[in-house]
Amino acid sequence: MTKVLMLASFGLEIVECGGALAAHVAAGDEVQAAVLMARSESRDQIAQAAKILGIDQVDFLGFPSGEYTTDAPWKEKVVTLMRRVRPDIVITQDPVHAQHDLDPDRRTIALLYPESFALAGRDWHVEECGGYEPHMVHTIYYMTPEEPNCIVEISEFFHLKQKALEVLTYQLAFSAQSIQQRASVDVLRYVVPEYESMKADPVALGLEFHTQFDKALALQHGLAGHSGAVLGEAYRREGPFVIDRLLV
Repeated sequence: MTKVLMLASFGLEIVECGGALAAHVAAGDEVQAAVLMARSESRDQIAQAAKILGIDQVDFLGFPSGEYTTDAPWKEKVVTLMRRVRPDIVITQDPVHAQHDLDPDRRTIALLYPESFALAGRDWHVEECGGYEPHMVHTIYYMTPEEPNCIVEISEFFHLKQKALEVLTYQLAFSAQSIQQRASVDVLRYVVPEYESMKADPVALGLEFHTQFDKALALQHGLAGHSGAVLGEAYRREGPFVIDRLLV
């Protein structure tokens, strides 16, 4: 059995990686999730979305947005999680993509995570990190990477991603507001033909936006591309794949 940890920054990432996570659950693997930052208003919704995907355990690390660093006390929180959960695979954000993302904390996270992963496997601050034995994180996958090197077929689980997305009403309303500030009404009508009738309901509008985005990405890495997948979820594995022989 493989133990998988989804290390989300804000919570939505659990759903964005929902196809791969649900596939691991269906295969009998142990899947847990942790969220670095999540507003109190959204935590129950994040946990509910994770439950739909088959994930029973979600840890909320309580990092304050814009107010933490990569110094030792913050690393200790992530290292403690790694040593306690002891995952075989960690899924987290792509540090390359993060360098160009102007969302708060993305670039700090891109430094904090790998530094913490490295320290988790060494004899570092054992007592300060709950007394857990060191644990080396051997396999890291970056979600939504700019240059993926593997695609997960998620056709069987795409409906679960949609169902999980629907409960994130706090995030959906925030997304609708943000997207409306970034695009003209004409563009929004093109993306969502029912925009005029939906614009007064930010949750419904946000859901439609995210549904369109998820389908576009899944098709880009599936039928619209050359991966061989139908609906694909893209990842970049850290480091080279080690195989016994060349695969078909």
